[in-house]
Amino acid sequence: MREDVRDLTQRVSELTLRVEQLEHENSELRAKVASEGGRDSVTPAQLNTAVADLNASVTAAVAASRSEILQQVATQMERLAKQTNAALDSIAHQAAPAARLPVPAQAPAAAAKATFGEAYPKEGISYTVQRGDSIGMIAKKTGAKSQDIIDANKLSDPSRIQAGQVLFIPGGK
Repeated sequence: MREDVRDLTQRVSELTLRVEQLEHENSELRAKVASEGGRDSVTPAQLNTAVADLNASVTAAVAASRSEILQQVATQMERLAKQTNAALDSIAHQAAPAARLPVPAQAPAAAAKATFGEAYPKEGISYTVQRGDSIGMIAKKTGAKSQDIIDANKLSDPSRIQAGQVLFIPGGK
């Protein structure tokens, strides 16, 4: 694409140079016509028309080239997107068997999966955790049971609550 833009820039430069040459030749011809008495001369309006026509053809050529370049870029991007999707599919397919490999044994505490009871009150209040709060402190403040708060909010590690976190307090007041 950069090469195409460079080619277009070169073409425009060549056309600009050609226009300058024509203007120079025109001024020489005017001088010659003036010295010969004005026969077969070109009027400024005719010259302006010719220059406008030339500019229009240059503009059309640039627009056509730009359109062609954009089409080529779109085609290349579509091809690259297909290749990328194919590569991602291949990676996902290769990763799938790896997901079935046995997981190394962990320490008993980390390997135990948290289970949560469902026997807590379904009505309660929302509580926004404050700095320094713990589940026990929240339970005392709200009159709820610590285990009910843990179960209702599915807190696998109750010591990791954070200030600003909103908890459901079952049966809380």
